[in-house]
Amino acid sequence: MIKVIAIGADHGGYKLKEEIKRYLDEKNIEYKDYGTYDEERTDYPIYAKKVAEAIQKGEADKGILLCRSGFGMVVVANKFKGIRAASIFSEEAAKFAKSDDDINVITLGGDYLSVNDAICIIRNWLGTEFKGGKYEERLKMVEEIENNNMK
Repeated sequence: MIKVIAIGADHGGYKLKEEIKRYLDEKNIEYKDYGTYDEERTDYPIYAKKVAEAIQKGEADKGILLCRSGFGMVVVANKFKGIRAASIFSEEAAKFAKSDDDINVITLGGDYLSVNDAICIIRNWLGTEFKGGKYEERLKMVEEIENNNMK
């Protein structure tokens, strides 16, 4: 069950973030907006850090990050222990990201996705259950790697 989704974007993802927030409101899905709050130029690491820390602190259990490509955000988010972020460009990828890897942060590219595509991706990601089993074993391996290589 989703508690709260942390959402953040730089200027390149701002417009799409606002459309996603409308969708989340319509579906009564709780979220917290970590910025940016306009289209003025800003730096994506600021918002990826805020969203990743919100998840680490338990303020949110999932995150959505948006920039022009989704790539910068995914790099930063994956620097945080416990964050499993993926840049998603299709509904099918969203399903597999969740079912196989229990991805807790998705990054979306504002320059590459329509509002409809982004909403379909989010709907599939949120609506897919993690399989567990051998996939859980793999996530334990990932956690061990994190513990050995991250502070």
